[in-house]
Amino acid sequence: MRECALNNTNQTELIKRFCSVRSESLAIIEPLTVEDCQLQAMADASPSKWHLAHTTWFFETFLLSVHCKQYTVFNPHYKMLFNSYYNGIGEQFKRANRGSLSRPGLDEVLAYREHINSCIIELLESEVSPQIKDIIDLGLNHEQQHQELMLMDIKYNFSVNPLFPQYQTSLLTNQNKPIHIKPLNFINFEQAIINIGTNADDEFAYDNELPKHQVLIHPFSFANRLVTNGEYLEFINTGGYSDPQYWLSDGWANIQNNKLTKPLYWHCINNEWFEFTHYGLQPLNLNAPICHVSYFEASAYANFVKARLPTEFEWEYAAKNDYLVEAEERYLTPQLAKGDTKISQLTDSCWQWTNSAYLPYPGFKPIEGVAGEYNGKFMNNQMVLRGGCVFTPQNHLRQTYRNFYYPHQAWMCSGIRLAKDIV
Repeated sequence: MRECALNNTNQTELIKRFCSVRSESLAIIEPLTVEDCQLQAMADASPSKWHLAHTTWFFETFLLSVHCKQYTVFNPHYKMLFNSYYNGIGEQFKRANRGSLSRPGLDEVLAYREHINSCIIELLESEVSPQIKDIIDLGLNHEQQHQELMLMDIKYNFSVNPLFPQYQTSLLTNQNKPIHIKPLNFINFEQAIINIGTNADDEFAYDNELPKHQVLIHPFSFANRLVTNGEYLEFINTGGYSDPQYWLSDGWANIQNNKLTKPLYWHCINNEWFEFTHYGLQPLNLNAPICHVSYFEASAYANFVKARLPTEFEWEYAAKNDYLVEAEERYLTPQLAKGDTKISQLTDSCWQWTNSAYLPYPGFKPIEGVAGEYNGKFMNNQMVLRGGCVFTPQNHLRQTYRNFYYPHQAWMCSGIRLAKDIV
């Protein structure tokens, strides 16, 4: 599918980027049926159709309805149906029930997208204010976030089906070949006072990454790669899920209440381990990084190996010293730790849990207006993840990016990076 088809000679760079990002969302649903696009297997996940509509609603609500006097909304009911959490806009349809929205159908949602695309491209064909450009930039980054969410939600929505359906039909050839991965080593970092965050002078950043400020970093060591499935399997085989000494109190209560004994997508069949992936059920790759673990599981494993999780400031400090976007194309399974980089898997495999609560930086100011609800209102009871994952668009990555989830959640693409104190 192509969502934008314009003569390249008439496109501005912003129009090109707008078309590219919007088209990528449609590329994600190409392997799906109409029924697949309707799935919602739990409250935290959303149907692909809803993601397509919500990212369109964002442009309509915050750009066209505010800055284009001649604009008429596509459908007044969408204001409530596709509002995620913006109380300043008004009522929202209950998140847990999004899968019940059989109407509007997928065809109508796609028509909605085409209509909004046309309106925005027409708007951009004449000179617009910096404010409008900023809103478009925010909307495109917002859509890229949802592209990552779409892939994670598709994986979860498919995973509850006992047929273990495939989103893609073939694995990458290099994923099943035996490979020698680098040993797990710890790299020492000296005490320093460093700048954390950004002032967003040269590139896009969310308000939760601002402002740049100084942080004292004590001496620490940082793992050169992520924890693997094989290493995490040792934790399971040693009785890690039945020994409370490794677990935070809330984490222990969580695994007891939910009878958890393994990571989210793992299956033990006839005494052999398998993992559900976008390619269906596959033999567990022991060399691949452990993925889809909660903060509670990551913390418990770190305790098991007498280490800890890094703070988000240590992570950013280490990344600045050896930061590399390693993957040159989209993969749907986390990448193995290989190559000559001192620190690997910073961005191309799994988001990495940190030991930092999701809190505002000193001097934090939300975006002005209703869009200010974007990040600030969620700064409680969640933990920060850093880096990026196989589902994150490449041009959406940056050292200062702060992702955040609740400690019990594991459906997102989350892995484990270890750290240690240097005494």
